[in-house]
This record gives sequence, C-alpha cells and structure tokens, in this order.
Amino acid sequence: MKMKVKTGDNVLVITGKDKGKSGKVMEVLAQENKVVVENINIVTKHQKPRSQQDKGGKIQKTAPIEASNVMVICPNCNKATRVAHSEVAGKKVRSCKKCGSSLDKEFVKASKKEAKKTVKKASELKGATLKQADAPVKEEKAEKTTAKTTAKSTSTKSSTTKKSTTAKKASE
Repeated sequence: MKMKVKTGDNVLVITGKDKGKSGKVMEVLAQENKVVVENINIVTKHQKPRSQQDKGGKIQKTAPIEASNVMVICPNCNKATRVAHSEVAGKKVRSCKKCGSSLDKEFVKASKKEAKKTVKKASELKGATLKQADAPVKEEKAEKTTAKTTAKSTSTKSSTTKKSTTAKKASE
C-alpha cells in the first residue's frame, strides 16, 4: 500500500486522545497502514524481569497510530495539509494542497533556489529595461548641460573682454 506519510515528516494528529498534538514521524509501518510519531500515543507496558540483572517495571513507549489519523504539516506554510502529487524536474513529488510547495526535503531546497533564480531574473530584466530607458534621458540631459555651460562660458568670455577693453580705455 502506498503511504502519503514518510519518515521524517512533521505531522498533526487530527483524531484520538492526542488530537491537536504534532510530532515527527519516527517509523512507517506500510503493511499495517500505521505510523509511529514521537511523543504521541504513549502507552505504559508492564515488563517482567527476564534475569536477575534485568529490572522489571512500567515502561512507557510510543505505539503506532493509524496513518489516516494524521495530516502532514507543510514546511513552507506551516499548516496541516492533504498531500498532492506533482512533477518537479522530471520526478514525481509530494506537494502541499494549500500553497503548492514541495513536501519532499530534497525538492524543497531546489524549489527555493528556483524561486530565488526567478526573482533575480525578474529584477535583472527590470533593471535592464530601466537602464535602457534611462540611458537616452541621461544622454539628453548631458547634452543640454554641456550646451548651457558652453553658452555661459562664451558669454562670460565676451563680457570679460568688453570689461577689460573698457577698463583700458578708461585708464588712458
């Protein structure tokens, strides 16, 4: 039988005496359709001493719980979700029904890297379009400022030459 819960998944218990508690899946018993979740469904077992070195007594251990009584918690959105199946990089992967991100750990990292790459590409494209749009404007501004400065410099030169010639005439 195909299980939707795997070892290492964080799950939320949805029914039973431990309803509302969450924990990590320690073991999957596919034949029985059960899972062992840490600190969930703790039972007390009375153990008899087998030899003089062994101690008997009450031992607490985790017992298996029905797999249908747990829901996988999505690592991306931190919500209990049903499991969907999608294809990423040519492989079938478990994914979250709520946010669509991958539940498998090796593909979670890959999907985050892909998201960063797409963000970088989008920002580069925006930057390139902005740079291309700004380039002619900057050139036009540069041309205008150089034209203004040359016009000012020629007018100041002519006024200084007029002043110098009038000053010479006045001194004579």
